Amino acid sequence: MRAAFDSFGRLDRRERRAVAADEALRGLQRAAGALPSLLAYGSGRSYGDSCHNDAGALVEMRTKNAILHFDPASGILEAEAGASLHEILVHTAPYGYFLPVTPGTRFVTLGGAIANDVHGKNHHARGTFGCHVESFRLLRSDGVIRDCSAGENPDLFAATIGGMGLTGLMLSARLRLMRVGSLDIDERITPFSSLDAYFDLAGEADAQNEYAVAWVDQLAVANRGVLITGNHAANGNFRTGGPAARLGVPFDLPFSLLNRLSLKLFNNAYFHAKKRKDAPHRSGYGAFFYPLDGIGDWNRLYGPAGLHQHQSVIPFEAARVTIPAMLDASRRAGHASFLTVLKRFGAVPSPGLLSFPRPGYTLTMDFPNRGATTRALLETLDRMTVAAGGRVNPYKDGRMSASTFRAGFPDWHRLESIRDTAFCSDFWRRTALAGPAGDGVPKETMRTP
Repeated sequence: MRAAFDSFGRLDRRERRAVAADEALRGLQRAAGALPSLLAYGSGRSYGDSCHNDAGALVEMRTKNAILHFDPASGILEAEAGASLHEILVHTAPYGYFLPVTPGTRFVTLGGAIANDVHGKNHHARGTFGCHVESFRLLRSDGVIRDCSAGENPDLFAATIGGMGLTGLMLSARLRLMRVGSLDIDERITPFSSLDAYFDLAGEADAQNEYAVAWVDQLAVANRGVLITGNHAANGNFRTGGPAARLGVPFDLPFSLLNRLSLKLFNNAYFHAKKRKDAPHRSGYGAFFYPLDGIGDWNRLYGPAGLHQHQSVIPFEAARVTIPAMLDASRRAGHASFLTVLKRFGAVPSPGLLSFPRPGYTLTMDFPNRGATTRALLETLDRMTVAAGGRVNPYKDGRMSASTFRAGFPDWHRLESIRDTAFCSDFWRRTALAGPAGDGVPKETMRTP
């Protein structure tokens, strides 16, 4: 089949070749056949090309979304890899459970959350998503299904968590959920007038709260913003509601609505609206964790050229200098970020080999794609990140250089040594496999009849 399997950044929109999950399963289990190189595709919420495989084919996994088992006593859920986090929540929340780690959208798949080892607003307390994965079943191109956990096939377990789908086709996974008193969040918003003020608050905010995240006004020279903290309430509300968006962008816009003027007005309104809510108050889980899920196809606001998201993590010792400099560089380049988020990563280690988080501060900025000028800015931000000893997030990226990737992830070759050579992505070709001739990097192999 051929269909539009876009990434969320919508940077390279085209029809792409895909195979149905059942067809891929049959071909892989025969360990022979006419399948091209493969890559699992879930909900397409990665921003760049880590979810694309234009030299081969994608495997459409959302049809494999069954909840296989849930034990309310232990909180252990088993589901097929194509199940979304929303579907998991609907099934388990009535028993008093919530996701131990959740990204900013509930519409990613279980397999995608593991493959990218996603993080949330509570990394300081719970680490990454992979920290809560008990085990998974992985089909490799030799036709063998392997059960993977910390105690069984541990190298493959570690390489698959954060391995961006390159170790095989994940069939199902067992996840340990978190018991909570409510889906509702007791939220507090603390305005700050500068990044120094935020850095002074951030450590204590982590120590006292399950969740902490900051929104920064990237266009304000003083870098004002709000620190948002929260903890699960104890009121016993476990109603999940429907996934339907309240608003939506029903068609592709011919231009970006997000420019310097519109974002300056939005930032000013948002800051003052949040500032007025500095008293503790209760928030629904959707508004707290997934505010943009309430706007259908909100990425269309960036216009036909799509958007770039740049997410970096900067070590603690460099953050107070580097992060303000990165925000200043984006302003001087004339680029306005719609979503500028700052979070503190803790020291909870991930079981994943190539997990993105490390101790430090992570800065995320979204920019409408303006071609060469935007890429030049992003390359500047890359250089600043690497110089500070940090790294750029692979699953948010669609253009970083091989040298930037390898500087941030020096163990990349360990994943390459475990990668199933019948699986590849555009990202991996562009970074890990793009080395000069004779560098010893194994090249991808194609499945042939």
